[in-house]
Amino acid sequence: MRKAQGFTLIEVLVALLVFSIIATVAAQMSSQYISTYERVRDKTLAGWLADNQINELRLQEAAPSVSQTTEDLDYGPSRWRVETTVLNTQDPAIRRVEVSVSKFRGDGSEPAQLHSLSAFVGTQ
Repeated sequence: MRKAQGFTLIEVLVALLVFSIIATVAAQMSSQYISTYERVRDKTLAGWLADNQINELRLQEAAPSVSQTTEDLDYGPSRWRVETTVLNTQDPAIRRVEVSVSKFRGDGSEPAQLHSLSAFVGTQ
Protein backbone atom coordinates (compact mmCIF):
# COMPACT_ATOMS: atom_id res chain seq x y z
CA MET A 1 0.00 0.00 0.00
CA ARG A 2 1.14 3.47 -0.78
CA LYS A 3 1.01 6.13 1.89
CA ALA A 4 -1.17 9.17 1.05
CA GLN A 5 0.82 12.33 0.28
CA GLY A 6 -0.29 15.88 1.23
CA PHE A 7 -0.07 18.64 3.77
CA THR A 8 -0.82 18.14 7.44
CA LEU A 9 -3.31 20.30 9.27
CA ILE A 10 -0.46 22.13 11.09
CA GLU A 11 1.26 23.00 7.79
CA VAL A 12 -1.98 24.41 6.36
CA LEU A 13 -2.62 26.49 9.49
CA VAL A 14 0.93 27.90 9.43
CA ALA A 15 0.53 28.79 5.74
CA LEU A 16 -2.79 30.56 6.48
CA LEU A 17 -1.20 32.47 9.36
CA VAL A 18 1.66 33.68 7.16
CA PHE A 19 -0.78 34.70 4.41
CA SER A 20 -3.02 36.59 6.86
CA ILE A 21 -0.03 38.51 8.27
CA ILE A 22 1.09 39.50 4.77
CA ALA A 23 -2.46 40.53 3.80
CA THR A 24 -2.84 42.67 6.94
CA VAL A 25 0.44 44.48 6.34
CA ALA A 26 -0.45 45.09 2.68
CA ALA A 27 -3.85 46.52 3.65
CA GLN A 28 -2.27 48.88 6.20
CA MET A 29 0.33 50.07 3.71
CA SER A 30 -2.26 50.76 1.03
CA SER A 31 -4.39 52.68 3.54
CA GLN A 32 -1.38 54.82 4.52
CA TYR A 33 -0.60 55.43 0.84
CA ILE A 34 -4.15 56.63 0.16
CA SER A 35 -4.13 58.92 3.23
CA THR A 36 -0.79 60.42 2.22
CA TYR A 37 -1.97 60.94 -1.36
CA GLU A 38 -5.13 62.73 -0.20
CA ARG A 39 -3.20 64.95 2.23
CA VAL A 40 -0.64 65.96 -0.42
CA ARG A 41 -3.41 66.57 -3.00
CA ASP A 42 -5.37 68.77 -0.59
CA LYS A 43 -2.32 70.80 0.46
CA THR A 44 -1.35 71.29 -3.20
CA LEU A 45 -4.83 72.50 -4.18
CA ALA A 46 -4.96 74.81 -1.15
CA GLY A 47 -1.59 76.29 -2.16
CA TRP A 48 -2.84 76.91 -5.69
CA LEU A 49 -5.95 78.63 -4.39
CA ALA A 50 -3.88 80.94 -2.17
CA ASP A 51 -1.48 81.73 -5.03
CA ASN A 52 -4.40 82.45 -7.37
CA GLN A 53 -5.98 84.85 -4.88
CA ILE A 54 -2.77 86.84 -4.40
CA ASN A 55 -2.06 86.93 -8.14
CA GLU A 56 -5.58 88.24 -8.82
CA LEU A 57 -4.90 91.10 -6.40
CA ARG A 58 -1.53 91.79 -8.04
CA LEU A 59 -3.15 92.04 -11.47
CA GLN A 60 -5.52 94.82 -10.39
CA GLU A 61 -4.74 98.31 -11.63
CA ALA A 62 -4.77 99.91 -8.16
CA ALA A 63 -3.57 98.63 -4.82
CA PRO A 64 -6.31 96.66 -3.06
CA SER A 65 -8.22 98.47 -0.34
CA VAL A 66 -7.90 97.42 3.30
CA SER A 67 -10.53 94.72 3.80
CA GLN A 68 -11.34 91.19 4.88
CA THR A 69 -13.27 88.88 2.56
CA THR A 70 -14.42 85.28 2.70
CA GLU A 71 -15.31 83.24 -0.36
CA ASP A 72 -16.58 79.65 -0.55
CA LEU A 73 -15.86 77.88 -3.82
CA ASP A 74 -15.59 74.50 -5.50
CA TYR A 75 -12.15 73.58 -6.77
CA GLY A 76 -11.06 70.09 -7.71
CA PRO A 77 -12.98 67.40 -5.84
CA SER A 78 -13.73 69.55 -2.77
CA ARG A 79 -15.34 72.71 -1.44
CA TRP A 80 -13.02 75.37 -0.03
CA ARG A 81 -13.15 78.57 2.01
CA VAL A 82 -10.67 81.29 1.03
CA GLU A 83 -10.27 84.12 3.55
CA THR A 84 -8.34 87.15 2.34
CA THR A 85 -7.19 89.95 4.64
CA VAL A 86 -5.63 93.11 3.21
CA LEU A 87 -3.73 95.24 5.74
CA ASN A 88 -1.97 98.61 5.65
CA THR A 89 1.79 98.92 5.85
CA GLN A 90 4.00 101.91 6.66
CA ASP A 91 4.22 102.64 2.94
CA PRO A 92 0.78 103.78 1.70
CA ALA A 93 1.43 102.29 -1.77
CA ILE A 94 1.99 98.78 -0.39
CA ARG A 95 -0.50 96.42 1.23
CA ARG A 96 0.09 93.21 3.15
CA VAL A 97 -2.17 90.38 1.97
CA GLU A 98 -2.84 87.30 4.08
CA VAL A 99 -4.73 84.40 2.50
CA SER A 100 -5.98 81.42 4.48
CA VAL A 101 -7.43 78.38 2.70
CA SER A 102 -9.63 75.85 4.49
CA LYS A 103 -11.29 72.67 3.24
CA PHE A 104 -14.86 71.77 4.07
CA ARG A 105 -15.38 68.30 5.49
CA GLY A 106 -18.29 66.11 4.54
CA ASP A 107 -19.82 66.18 8.02
CA GLY A 108 -21.02 69.79 7.86
CA SER A 109 -18.60 71.08 10.52
CA GLU A 110 -16.37 74.12 10.17
CA PRO A 111 -13.69 73.81 7.48
CA ALA A 112 -10.17 72.79 8.48
CA GLN A 113 -7.37 75.22 7.60
CA LEU A 114 -4.79 73.66 5.30
CA HIS A 115 -2.68 76.52 3.99
CA SER A 116 -1.91 80.17 4.63
CA LEU A 117 0.13 82.55 2.54
CA SER A 118 1.27 86.16 3.03
CA ALA A 119 2.48 88.58 0.40
CA PHE A 120 2.95 92.27 -0.28
CA VAL A 121 1.06 93.94 -3.10
CA GLY A 122 1.65 97.48 -4.32
CA THR A 123 1.05 99.89 -7.12
CA GLN A 124 3.41 99.94 -10.03
